[in-house]
Amino acid sequence: MASAAEQMAANLSWRTFGKATELRQRILFTIGLLIIYRIGTYIPVPGIDGEALRDFLDQAAGGIGDMIDVFTGGALGRMGVFALGIMPYISASIIVQLMTAMVPALEQLKKEGEQGRKKINQYTRYGTVLLATFQAYGLAVSLEAGELVTDGGWFFRAACVITLVGGTMFLMWLGEQITQRGIGNGISLIIFVGIIAEIPGALAQFFTLGRSGDLQTFTVLGIIAMLLGTLTFVVFMERSLRKIHIQYPRRQVGMKVYDGGSSHLPIKVNPAGVIPAIFASSLLLLPTTVSTFSGQNAGPVMTWILAMFGPGQPLYLLFFAAMIIFFTYFYTLNVSFKVDDVADNLKNQNGFVPGIRPGPKTAEYLEYVTNRILVLGSAYLALVVLLPEIVRTQLTITAYFGGTSILIIVSVGMDTVQQVQSHLLAHQYEGLIEKSQLRGRKSGGSRNKRKGPARR
Repeated sequence: MASAAEQMAANLSWRTFGKATELRQRILFTIGLLIIYRIGTYIPVPGIDGEALRDFLDQAAGGIGDMIDVFTGGALGRMGVFALGIMPYISASIIVQLMTAMVPALEQLKKEGEQGRKKINQYTRYGTVLLATFQAYGLAVSLEAGELVTDGGWFFRAACVITLVGGTMFLMWLGEQITQRGIGNGISLIIFVGIIAEIPGALAQFFTLGRSGDLQTFTVLGIIAMLLGTLTFVVFMERSLRKIHIQYPRRQVGMKVYDGGSSHLPIKVNPAGVIPAIFASSLLLLPTTVSTFSGQNAGPVMTWILAMFGPGQPLYLLFFAAMIIFFTYFYTLNVSFKVDDVADNLKNQNGFVPGIRPGPKTAEYLEYVTNRILVLGSAYLALVVLLPEIVRTQLTITAYFGGTSILIIVSVGMDTVQQVQSHLLAHQYEGLIEKSQLRGRKSGGSRNKRKGPARR
């Protein structure tokens, strides 16, 4: 039998959406800030030789630059003020979260509530500035080495670093504003919009290859079928759960006795989400960016990195898969699903797994189940991320189709739709309460009228 929430969700319509004024304002606010982000990707960094940059990108089309452009919404290819994108903030956030799980002082700070959370957010911002400064300086030096600037030197490097770091911090602020006053997670939506904006160009480039005869019709149809199949597979896996039965005994609170009940503890097949794929990509992002813009002037170390860690190379694929599997386990067990904390919460709520003693035994059982689930979850992530990369390399397709992009699109899209539905359900629930209160007042008023004393 459907729950009350499911029945209300089935009754949602465009009429309900039209009446949800607050939700409409949140959506318009989010769209407005995302438009500002897209405009910023077209504002160039001062000192860039536009003609030389266009010639370089035409020669390097289909290489690592296409992969990097996916995460920056095309800003890196145009050397816009948002060329670094939001990746420094994401990397700093993941590093701080991992350190919080490993450093006792930070873990204690996390348990202090709102004040502790503000401190951790402040450390994340400091880390973002450091990472963005390091990446911006490396990018400025690479642009100079590639002769893509009008007038090199320390003045250009300082201007480039200040502009790029300022752009990243502004994007971080935009993401926080969207999260607080808009709809969905702001940081994820910025990456989502950047990927969506580059899809039409990638598809046009892909179909041009088919029309010119560089790709056979059967190959084009096969790649389209693979992308659709991957998208369906990702949706299915992201919605897959392992439900652990939880039993609650009968308990007495004061003079009231509450009957025991049962529920389920859901564990996703992929509890870490897209974090392992994003973090592994960010580790490969900096050396490949520097190698790309250094061009033929790169030193022997950068030349070796470009040769060994280029897209489709065996060492690149092996390192990518290893990082995804490692971060899937590490992030899940230390951040997103800490079995000790879950077991303690169940014990404090008098809940237990049938046949398992509360406390350490429950934690051991949850760790056992989670480890077995993550075998499938990490393999699924590695397969989805690496399969499009292998196909693209083997078929020498210049357009970039990444599994990480598909993961981000599906995860962010599902999360945003769920938040919109939650706002609509809350609005509908408030409307039902208001109607019931009005009916109660009317019925109460009519009873008082009937029961009022007769005038003599």
